[in-house]
Amino acid sequence: MRDLISNLEAALSRPGHASSDFDLNPDVGLPPGRTLRPAGVLVAISTVTGDPRLILTKRSSRLKHHPGQIAFPGGKVDDGDADVVDAALREADEEIGLPRNLPQVLGTMPEHETVTGFRVTPVIAIVDRAFDTVPEPGEVDEAFSVPLSHVLDPGNYIIESRRWRGTRRHYFIVPYGPYYIWGATARMLRALAAQMSQ
Repeated sequence: MRDLISNLEAALSRPGHASSDFDLNPDVGLPPGRTLRPAGVLVAISTVTGDPRLILTKRSSRLKHHPGQIAFPGGKVDDGDADVVDAALREADEEIGLPRNLPQVLGTMPEHETVTGFRVTPVIAIVDRAFDTVPEPGEVDEAFSVPLSHVLDPGNYIIESRRWRGTRRHYFIVPYGPYYIWGATARMLRALAAQMSQ
């Protein structure tokens, strides 16, 4: 595990690049001076089994925004949060029952702009002890994990597209078994894979 932590810390120390949901769509014009809301997501890597695994959630199918999509635990920064790291840890506790004092935060990645108007900071953390996963029923249908090696392999990423607001939008996917990991989650993971491979 020491090698994994060293490799992650080295990757986070290298200058990365901000990303966005529009990276693969250069024709999209973004309005200057737009207001983006700060948010934090927890890229939690469990080392409990020895094989590092990334903890993800499947959002509730009853949610108004992004129902059923695969996501990191996390959300917008609330007034009571000290910063984006605090927001990510709070949300992970609320969404999947991950105690706030359990993740070992290694650092953050460059921000990711979403199509829904958020400026998301991925917070990289190691979880080296087991915890009782308790999905929050109103927000999370399932919490699961995928091998970290799968999402760190650039060869596992595919570009797909669909019609969105009258235009064709391209995006990354990194499928794993029954899980269709795409959009902002896949884009942030692709950025992590790029930083790790430098």
